[in-house]
Amino acid sequence: MRFRSTRGGQDSDLTGAILQGLAADGGLFVPESVPVLDPASIKGESLAEIAAGLLAPFFAGSELEAELPGICRDALDFPVVLRELRGEPEALAVLELFHGPTAAFKDVGARFLAALLERILPRGGDRGRRPLTILVATSGDTGGAVAAAFHKRQGIRVGVFFPRGQVSPRQRHQLCCWGDNVRSFEVDGSFDDCQALVKAAFRDPELNGRLRLTAANSINLGRLLPQVAYHAAAALWYFRRHRQRLSAIVPTGNLGNGVACVWARAMGMPIDRIIFAVNSNQTIPDFLSTGQWRARASKATLASAMDVGDPSNMERLRDLFPELGDLRSAVQAYPVDDDGIRAQIARDYSRFGAIWCPHTATGFHAYDGLPESARRGSAWCVSATAHPAKFETIVEPIVGRGIDVPPALAAILRMPAESIPLAPRLDELRPALADWA
Repeated sequence: MRFRSTRGGQDSDLTGAILQGLAADGGLFVPESVPVLDPASIKGESLAEIAAGLLAPFFAGSELEAELPGICRDALDFPVVLRELRGEPEALAVLELFHGPTAAFKDVGARFLAALLERILPRGGDRGRRPLTILVATSGDTGGAVAAAFHKRQGIRVGVFFPRGQVSPRQRHQLCCWGDNVRSFEVDGSFDDCQALVKAAFRDPELNGRLRLTAANSINLGRLLPQVAYHAAAALWYFRRHRQRLSAIVPTGNLGNGVACVWARAMGMPIDRIIFAVNSNQTIPDFLSTGQWRARASKATLASAMDVGDPSNMERLRDLFPELGDLRSAVQAYPVDDDGIRAQIARDYSRFGAIWCPHTATGFHAYDGLPESARRGSAWCVSATAHPAKFETIVEPIVGRGIDVPPALAAILRMPAESIPLAPRLDELRPALADWA
């Protein structure tokens, strides 16, 4: 399979697209055509087995084609659980994506990308001689997952960029505790400033002349593909149990999680409606409402990992649905403010005995906002994107109890942490990376 830029200026094979991250023209790589599969052809029950079958067309003809099953087994070796919620008159489930090493759904994509690059880099030529430098902008969870996935891996260095004062204390610790081949830059600005700085680095001749740069955000195809797999797996698990298509509510900020669900449905998986849940950063629902794309400065919210005012993956979504009417038919988007997030966490603790992180709460708020006919007429699934223990300062006062910390997260929190302060300017970044040449 070949992959092309959303802006039309470049095409590439799979490994080239993964190594490059962002296309040379500034676009995002997408498949030349989305493969359509018969759901019955996807065998196996585990996420790793389903991912290997689902993603095979993307790897066809590449140097990694035969290694895909091993990549999936290595990367997707922790539980992803579809849990059906009881006590509701409607069919409602939650897809728990927070059982990985850093207690967030980003572990799926980060570990998959690490397993890919571990196999690509030793294959000779320049790949085998020059270290690969990964730059990743994060609004909370991506950076920690990428740092954990690549920590101490040979031939790879990671620069993590996060906005000062706009992540939770435990998120910040996960971003700053690694050392060795990982550097954490605390940027005086918003997530959008971090993302703009990373994109500027990819376009900068000086940095590209001395560093081999790639991305680990969901702009990188190697991060996005395994996310397609878990949405497909949830739909397949539910369909196999109940012979019913599953509608999905997806908390999303930079739209990687949302686009992954859309791609899974486009590939023929048994997914019905798709709703994006967002926080007070309303760029996506405003666009669907008005037809005018207006990127704006991000707002800080309780759901900090979704604080994105200019979602990169909208470019992939608009590439798939160039006509606004088709896009509006394909997806909906519902926003919720901080008061709504707090109220949802309290409400669902009372009715389910479940504790959500603020991001997951945006999804359940979207579900509760659906017309009764929509809730009763379909089976719904909300993606739970992070463990609530990562946001204990927000969640514990609402539910009135402490939250047990998963063992893997507790081990990370015992590690010392440090960061490098950075202004969001390219002329500040160049000397900060000077000794990585």
